[in-house]
Amino acid sequence: MKNLRFDYLPSVVLLTLTAGLSIPVNAQTFIKIDGSSTVFPITEAVADDYQASKKGAVKVTIGIAGTGGGFKKFCKGETDISDASRPILKKEMEECAKNGIKYMELPIAFDALTVVVNPKNKFLSKITVEELKKMWEPAAQGTIMRWKQINPAWPDTPIKLFGAGADSGTFDYFTDAIVGKTKSSRTDYVASEDDNVVVQGVARDPNSIGYFGYAYYLENSKKLKLVPIVHQAGKPAVAPSVQSVIDGSYQPLSRPIFIYVNAKAAERPEVKGFVDFYLANAQKAVKEAKYIPLTEKDYKHASLNFSNKKTGTAFGGEPEIGVKIADLLRRDPKE
Repeated sequence: MKNLRFDYLPSVVLLTLTAGLSIPVNAQTFIKIDGSSTVFPITEAVADDYQASKKGAVKVTIGIAGTGGGFKKFCKGETDISDASRPILKKEMEECAKNGIKYMELPIAFDALTVVVNPKNKFLSKITVEELKKMWEPAAQGTIMRWKQINPAWPDTPIKLFGAGADSGTFDYFTDAIVGKTKSSRTDYVASEDDNVVVQGVARDPNSIGYFGYAYYLENSKKLKLVPIVHQAGKPAVAPSVQSVIDGSYQPLSRPIFIYVNAKAAERPEVKGFVDFYLANAQKAVKEAKYIPLTEKDYKHASLNFSNKKTGTAFGGEPEIGVKIADLLRRDPKE
């Protein structure tokens, strides 16, 4: 057989001849993430650093479909990791199980859901859980339309509500903590899974009120006014802060936030490497994103659970208010 001159061969023939040969290429691997817009800033910061460390060999894509929207994709096996601002729910657990999706639940930070109004609002210096419930419960729909209806001391002006969309974990947690039942809310308000929509809406309307994650308030504090919460009658109003979340005084709107990792995807070196990198660098990324980091001990415990392939959820499909991370990490997870 004559020596082949590759430089004269058509490309299709060259590909056929070299298909079985081990020729190094700059292949790029992909990690797909979707879910919570609340968790997005943390995951984005980690992903940027991880991609830089891999010099472009790994590409991380991150969507913001909301926690519920993210789990819909995750439980179909369409994503490798799901950002979540609340634990996986029973119906989502069942969907994952039906599709053979096992997962590791990893808490990565604390958030403080923050109630905000327009800076031109001069009458609201605090708000009680009961007043928030009266404002947001399903019975308020089409009925509670003015500030004075909630508190006689407030003005007789229209109230414009902005909040999380139904696919958002923020929506689930807020309704559970304030109304007392997950997803129980009036629907006649401006809803979005993108917290920036709520930020812009409240910033433009003097009669507005809304809620979202703490980091989005800090990023926009010059055009928004936060409202301290009175958890129980006779108790002082408490504003969200790193200290009030850590000491447990900001209730009932402080919460853990998570990433969920597809166990099969975690067998791929790029995904395992990313999650290891995430947990090792979470404290820095969480602070940069203006959330509240877990303790170093908690991150090490989460890393151990990931290394040991501890699948399932510590919640069993039911949300909890005021839970401690150390307790979660010690629980035997359910699938």
